[in-house]
Formats: sequence, C-alpha cells, structure tokens
Amino acid sequence: MLMRSPLARERRRPAGFIQPCQPTLSDKAPSGPLWLHEIKHDGYRIIACKSGDTVRLWSRNGRDWSRHFIAVAEALQAVDADELVIDGEACAHCPDGLPDFHGLRSEDGSASACLFAFDLLRVDGLDLRPLPLEERRARLRTTLRRARPSLRVVEHLEGDGESIFRHACALEGIVSKRRDARHRSGRSLTWLKIKNPDYERP
Repeated sequence: MLMRSPLARERRRPAGFIQPCQPTLSDKAPSGPLWLHEIKHDGYRIIACKSGDTVRLWSRNGRDWSRHFIAVAEALQAVDADELVIDGEACAHCPDGLPDFHGLRSEDGSASACLFAFDLLRVDGLDLRPLPLEERRARLRTTLRRARPSLRVVEHLEGDGESIFRHACALEGIVSKRRDARHRSGRSLTWLKIKNPDYERP
C-alpha cells in the first residue's frame, strides 16, 4: 500500500491553517512560576484565520466551521488587522452560564457561540510562534482589546496548579502551559491537560 508523505499531507491543509498545539493528558497539575493555568472550556477547538476580507474557522483537523459559528466569524472580520491566526475554543452556554457542548450542534447554539481565544499565532505578516507563550498572549490581548463579545480572551491564572484545579471542580478541568514555551504543532509536554473525572456535560 502506498503511504502519503508528511509533505503531501501538509499540502492538503487549508491555506492559512496552522496545526494546533495539543496538550498532553496529566493526572496532576504542575506548579511553579513557569506555569500559567487556564480553565478548560468545553467546546470545539478552532483555528480562526483572517486574511483581508476572508475569514475561515477551521477545526483542529482542518474542517471548515465558518458557516456554523456566524457570530465568531463576524467578530473576527471586525478586528482591526489585515491578517490573523488565532487559536481558541468555540463554546455555547446554558442559561446558568455553564458550557453547553451539545448546544454547539444546534443551529441557534452554533450561530450565537463565542470563541475563547488563548493564543495568537500570526498577525499582519508576523509569525509569532517562535515567541514565548507569555508574549503571544500579551499581543493577543492587545489585538482583541476592542473585539466584539463573541471573541473573548481566556484569562490565565497564576499560582499553585493543584489549588486552581480544585477550584475548577464544577468544570471540565484546566490546561497548564509553560509561559516561556514557543508554539509547536502537535502533542506537547509544555501544555498539560488535567481533566475533572467527575465532570458531566449538561
């Protein structure tokens, strides 16, 4: 059987698409000054791309979700930048404010979903992936400071990872990231996912 080469697979990826960094599952949250912690949002991983007037929202496998997450696409179009590649999670919410994963599969839920942005990979021709995560996040906050509510920056938490994980007991878990790490596509040990074993989707 003939196997496609990695180069052939790379050529099949959509224009502007960057394969996201995938966290490694861990049974314990790390601690120390090198780690930042984020609440894990229960949704669909999205690579949001803007180039001129064209906006595309790709799944982590390169599926086009642009027509599903209408509010996110419109918010990205309104950002004051000619080119953007943002990594984030598209989420819908229940009336009580908790994530509604199943709502993403309905027409109304997906159309009104928001994107929780946690990384900026490119902006206006600049490849930011070699920069430390902390600097990429600072540029993300600056870039989205006037964005519409459908495009939100994920706030990071600093401190003891285990304590932060315990406070997230009602949610899916946390993702811990090395603040000094550059972006690398694929599975990474600089991003760790700690899942709540008792979490149940609403």
